[in-house]
Amino acid sequence: QVQLVESGGGLAQARGSLRLSCAASGRTFSTYTMGWFRQAPGKEREFVAAIGRNGGITNYADSVKRRFTISRDNAKNTVYLQMNSLQPEDTAVYYCAACLRPFTSLVAKMIPSYDYWGQGAQVTVSS
Repeated sequence: QVQLVESGGGLAQARGSLRLSCAASGRTFSTYTMGWFRQAPGKEREFVAAIGRNGGITNYADSVKRRFTISRDNAKNTVYLQMNSLQPEDTAVYYCAACLRPFTSLVAKMIPSYDYWGQGAQVTVSS
């Protein structure tokens, strides 16, 4: 069992930055592929970014490429999402998730691939 707790959400202005953190419980964090997803009001949850077990491979949704960066610190059991050049359309609840499967581009983008989810962190971007 893994528990995930997001932090770092809040209010930002357009073109501003925020960094989300997701702290995981347990001693097996380094064995999980980790992902970030988001859900805007009235919309389905969507993939944002994912990172492999050792941090050497990442994948991003086209909408956040070159603006967002996912990283992880296995010694701290934490995954991060650095969000730069924020836009109002980035407003959503952001969720981190843990996947037992090894990273592949296809697996990392699929919601059913993930076994554990955090409670979500609100990110609001004003214009």
